[in-house]
This record gives sequence, C-alpha cells and structure tokens, in this order.
Amino acid sequence: MDRSAAEKLIHRFSELKILVLGDYMLDQFIWGHVDRISPEAPVPIVDVERESFSLGGAGNVVQNLEAMGAHAIPLGVLGEDDAGKKMLDLFRERNVDTESLFVMQRPTTVKTRILAHQQQVVRVDRELKTYIDNANRSRLVSRFLEKLDQVDGIIISDYSKGTITPNLLEEILPAARKRKKIVCVDPKVRFFSSYTPVTILTPNVSEASSVLGYPIQTEQELAEAGERILKTIDCKALLITRGDKGMALFHEGRMDLVPARAREVYDVTGAGDTVISVLCLTLVAGVDLLDAVKITNIAAGIVVGKIGTGTVAPGELLAEF
Repeated sequence: MDRSAAEKLIHRFSELKILVLGDYMLDQFIWGHVDRISPEAPVPIVDVERESFSLGGAGNVVQNLEAMGAHAIPLGVLGEDDAGKKMLDLFRERNVDTESLFVMQRPTTVKTRILAHQQQVVRVDRELKTYIDNANRSRLVSRFLEKLDQVDGIIISDYSKGTITPNLLEEILPAARKRKKIVCVDPKVRFFSSYTPVTILTPNVSEASSVLGYPIQTEQELAEAGERILKTIDCKALLITRGDKGMALFHEGRMDLVPARAREVYDVTGAGDTVISVLCLTLVAGVDLLDAVKITNIAAGIVVGKIGTGTVAPGELLAEF
C-alpha cells in the first residue's frame, strides 16, 4: 500500500463505529526512581515521584480506536467503587459514550505497575475473576443486540476477568454472523472453543501453545498449530502474534509470515489491544486480510516503542508509508 492509499484508509477510519465488548479495567502507573536496596528484603526501594491512570483491558482497545479517529462504543461492566468512577471520568474526558457500561456490585479490576528509570519493577493486580451474574449477562446481551445494527464491526476483548462467558458468546455470536458483522476476538485459553462463529482470532504464540497443549517452537509446528486451531472453531482466519518474530496469518489453507517492524521494544503492555483495534478497523474498511495484517504489524511496532499502555496516532501510522 502506498502513502496515498494509506491516507484514504486512515480517513475512512473516522467514519467507522466499533462495538467493544470485554473486560474493562483501570491501569495505574506509579513512577519513581531507585537508589538503594531495602534492608528488610533483597528488593529495590522505589521513591515515588508521580502516578498516572489509563484505561486498561477493553478500555485500552477503546483508546486505540478513538486515537485512530474511529468511534468506539464500550460495552461491559464496572465496579461500584472509586476505580470504576475513575474509569468513567477517563472515558468522559475522551467524549466516549458510557451508556453501555453497567455498574454492578463487583470490584473494578485494577492493575498497578510500579516503574523506576522507565523499567517496570513490579505489578500488583486487584481483581475478581468469577463470572458476572446472569442478570448482568442478560443486560450485556440485550445491549449488544440493540447496538448490532448501529455498528460497523465488533471487537471482543477477553482478559479472563469474568465478563466473557460461554453462555454470553453463544447468545451473541450467531446474531452477529446473521447480520454479517466482522467480529475480531482477542481471546484467552479458558474456553477457546466458544469463540465461534467469528471473523478472526488473535492469540499470541503462548496462548496458542496452551490451547494445543505443547510449545510452538519451529515454523513447522507453527503451521501445524494454525491448521489444528482452525479446525476446532468456525472462523475465517487466525492471526498468531509472535512478539519479536512478527505475526503468522492463517487463511484460505495457507500460512503467511509477517516479520516484526519494531525498531526498539520498550514496553509490550497493551500491544495486543493495538493489534485487535487496527486489525478490526482495516478489515471493516475493506482491506484484504494480508494487507490488514501488514498494517496492523506496523502499528504494533510503533506502540511497543512506548512506555505504558500506548496508542498509535494516525500521523504516526501514516509516517511509516
């Protein structure tokens, strides 16, 4: 794709509306520096300088879509707590419609990352992984079906925090297929076979290995893995992300390898959110699968060069063409 075509594509993003169903969480970053080791244990002492907050999980998918100029509709649950209120504030600061984020008596997932000298020292997770109750699942299903004809594409961002369940998928995915919507899924291993029917799945190589029960180490094993996974689910394509080895796309009976584009990796936090966001936008905009993956790979290379849950701006993506 040349620069002129890329400009037209990125301009098209502003016309697209994407529904994002998934696990919404708050990312907290505590920034500081380390000068000494604790006398109490062999751990660094971080002198805190500042803290910041960002939308995490499916919220970072929304951030990525909005950063590319698209309109995102978040669909999920938040806790009735300070973290949930903070997330709503962050969405509203970005003028994102929050009417489909339901507040329930459940703690909001919070991931706290402590960083010193631009390096992550430790991460602390506060979360509840049990499935949401039937009443809230029904609310999500009803809102999903209500929004289905109003959106151009769908992203399911599963972080195994309890929002995405087999029963929920069984109620929504056939309806999306019936209306011929593109459905892109960032999956987890827990109930992998329930992501069906969908357009494309984007597991990383570790997740794909867990699904199959053995490590994927060679390209031959990678090819066999893709073929086996596609036989277990109803989807048009499979994209296995491989970190610094790039991506592998499986479709139409073949495997296409796309080498990584990162110049220097600083932080892979949220890179999968960028992948699923840009991939969905390019597919909904009418780009063919392989070209969509190549563009997505470029975006992933940009975002891993940033600290924290980063996003990619249209100008940054366009500069690569």
